[in-house]
Amino acid sequence: QVQLAESGGGLVQPGGSLRLTCTTTSVERFSLYDMDWYRQAPGKERELVARITGDGRTRYGDFVKGRFTVSRDNMRKMAWLQMTNLQLEDTAVYKCNVRGIESWGPGTQVAVFS
Repeated sequence: QVQLAESGGGLVQPGGSLRLTCTTTSVERFSLYDMDWYRQAPGKERELVARITGDGRTRYGDFVKGRFTVSRDNMRKMAWLQMTNLQLEDTAVYKCNVRGIESWGPGTQVAVFS
């Protein structure tokens, strides 16, 4: 069965950085799938943070504004989200997703506070 797990979240002050890691298991032909990062804050809908295609093309939510970078390794079947200059409004639970496969991990909490 497909399993996803996120790690790397934590507590950080405004302007700080975090690197989130997504590990996957049992995703056959991993390189054919887009890898997504989503986030959801209390009282808000889940929103797409970043997407990277199998061949490395990327897109980001409008709020990212150059602060985040998504990457992947098709041999290791992993993805990452490097976040810099974090702001209070970035506080949320972050989850990775293999687009087209309805399986979710527990997510990792990012909490930005002053």
